[in-house]
Amino acid sequence: MVEAIQTKIELSDRVKALTPSSTLAISAKAKELQALGYDVISLGVGEPDFNTPTYILDAAMQAMQAGNTKYTPSGGIIELKQAIIDKFKVDNNLVYHPDEVIVTTGAKFALYAVFQAIINKGDEVVIPTPYWVSYPEHVKIAGGEPVFVDGLEENNFKITKEQLESVITDRTKALIINSPSNPTGMMYSKEELAILGEVCLQHNIIIISDEIYEKLIYTEEPHISIAALSAELKAQTIVINGVSKSHAMTGWRIGYAVGPQMIIKAMTNLASHATSNPTTIAQYAALEAYHNQTENDRIFKEMKHVFTERLDTFYELIKAIPGVKCEKPNGAFYIFPNVKETAILNGFNTVDEWVTALLEEEKVALIPGSGFGNPDHVRLSYATSMDVLIEAATRIKRFVKSNQ
Repeated sequence: MVEAIQTKIELSDRVKALTPSSTLAISAKAKELQALGYDVISLGVGEPDFNTPTYILDAAMQAMQAGNTKYTPSGGIIELKQAIIDKFKVDNNLVYHPDEVIVTTGAKFALYAVFQAIINKGDEVVIPTPYWVSYPEHVKIAGGEPVFVDGLEENNFKITKEQLESVITDRTKALIINSPSNPTGMMYSKEELAILGEVCLQHNIIIISDEIYEKLIYTEEPHISIAALSAELKAQTIVINGVSKSHAMTGWRIGYAVGPQMIIKAMTNLASHATSNPTTIAQYAALEAYHNQTENDRIFKEMKHVFTERLDTFYELIKAIPGVKCEKPNGAFYIFPNVKETAILNGFNTVDEWVTALLEEEKVALIPGSGFGNPDHVRLSYATSMDVLIEAATRIKRFVKSNQ
């Protein structure tokens, strides 16, 4: 047996301060059980279960055959930037110029880069809870301090003007808005955004608007970008988006940010040293994703129909489980029920313990809400087939009843 060698290597304080992703942890446990032969249903996935559409796959193949396999500018090819500019004109009534656009290696890197570009040590970033798991970690890596504001369940997990004003200090640098939201699926109205935007203008707070789920909305209420409400708000806002959710292109890693030229230039300089350009072939695939409007309309219509059908069915099944409290979301593909009463009913001290036991006993993987800043909740993704969703709800209900 080889004796382990003791190392004197020390990790940096910044990485030691990071919190591991709860979504990845539960997924890893589910995969471990699957590898042992168990029939595991995972409702933790954060991506559409559709394959990337054929017209986009074909465009990627054509790009490779045409020799588009070399380096590009760090901020993305000009053709894709122009397609993104056109998208904002049509979808959001916003006008941007190429030097106000950066294409990034996924929307996650766009978020990472913007915090690196605007945050100095000790700056505060207001993050409404529940939040996407990486927001606080990005802020901490940049040397900033996350300031959490509770998006109350009775207000559909959205924060109010009064709540925002109560946490503003002379160190407040930015506010994150995610609409539609991961993990809740809830969406801010035009009026709600205008009120929050006015507070940000009064206090010179940068707005980071994460709109990655913009195309996945299941009500008649339209998606509104806060940047579109006034010229003043546009000048104060960085919009984050990408093709991952809208076009089922999660693995292609193409995101983007638009905003003030000074910030976009700083992000581009950072990317030039961190990642260089996003994958060239994926950029040309994304270009086709935005150019082919006929196919886009068909894909968006199909996805909306399928996700609406799943939501309507799955929501009713989950809501009917004893002790579960749940609001029906507007968009994305998540349900975020409060299961604290259920967990207590089943004899568990925390929802996290309940989630672990559910996976072990019924082989259903959910994401505990503690990773999103709401320990009484769980996130369930309905980005899987109807049959799987019905079976998952059956198993969860059986687990709850057998532990009463």
